[in-house]
Amino acid sequence: MQSQTKSRERTSPSPTDRTIEAVRRQVDAMGWDVFEIGLFKPDASGKEAVMLPRVWDADTLIRSVVWLRYQNRDGRNIYIRPRGDHNLSLVDDLTHDAVTSMKRAGFSPAAVVETSPGNFQAWVKHPEPLGKELGTAAARRLAERFGGDLGAADWRHFGRLSGFTNRKPGRVQANGLYPFVKLIEAHGFVYPEANRFLTEVRSTEDERRKREQQRRSMRPMPAVSRWMALKSIDWFRSDPRYGGDGTRIDLAYAIYAASHGATESEIEVAIRSRDLSHKGGERRQADYVERTIRKAFERALDQSRGR
Repeated sequence: MQSQTKSRERTSPSPTDRTIEAVRRQVDAMGWDVFEIGLFKPDASGKEAVMLPRVWDADTLIRSVVWLRYQNRDGRNIYIRPRGDHNLSLVDDLTHDAVTSMKRAGFSPAAVVETSPGNFQAWVKHPEPLGKELGTAAARRLAERFGGDLGAADWRHFGRLSGFTNRKPGRVQANGLYPFVKLIEAHGFVYPEANRFLTEVRSTEDERRKREQQRRSMRPMPAVSRWMALKSIDWFRSDPRYGGDGTRIDLAYAIYAASHGATESEIEVAIRSRDLSHKGGERRQADYVERTIRKAFERALDQSRGR
């Protein structure tokens, strides 16, 4: 009996071996040549860097697992993303039901990672690299469709690397330990709906570019005179016609600013100068600001055409 126990102990994989296997399976499923690794420690003190970036190929990453485990135990979260233009979209903050819905709809992820109990990230593999604009548009569309985090929907967002602990504050479990980031699936395939989905995303992006060109065709005042003449959002907030209605004020100001040559980012800064927490979380606030600005530019364009 004792010899059998020792035999089982010798054949049982070590924690490092299990981490290496999880990392290997995840990078194989992601299927990229070079990765950016981020070691994030938000409470870094003294001369410590908050983020330690590394650029490694898959083999170097595997050889570095022991060092990564040490850094993880020292309080750093371990993240990964493909380097450069790539063919992957990360969908963050998903439920188990959302992942199931993705599969049923033809968007089976190449890899699924459980970042904490009941919370998932999905890497969706496209048939070709998408670039910055198209990659961001695809990630946003996927997040909107399946209830992911819009704040993490862009072309090169970091995802968690499996095999290490999630040391995010508030994730400590009842046993006092941080949860392990687990690799749930890693088949590495392109999703079945890829061609149809990318056609839709490209069409939407083409329409967006056309609208942007139309906006640019509106002749703004010279920058110096524009800012000397442009009314501030506070002017609209003090105008009794709006009765203190923040939503009406935001739209009225945005239309006015858009018609006078202000950029989207300038208008966004002005709108966000008031507290928008009553609109909900950051995702809902961002949606509200985006809708307001889009509507404002559409109305400003109509006005310029005399409609």
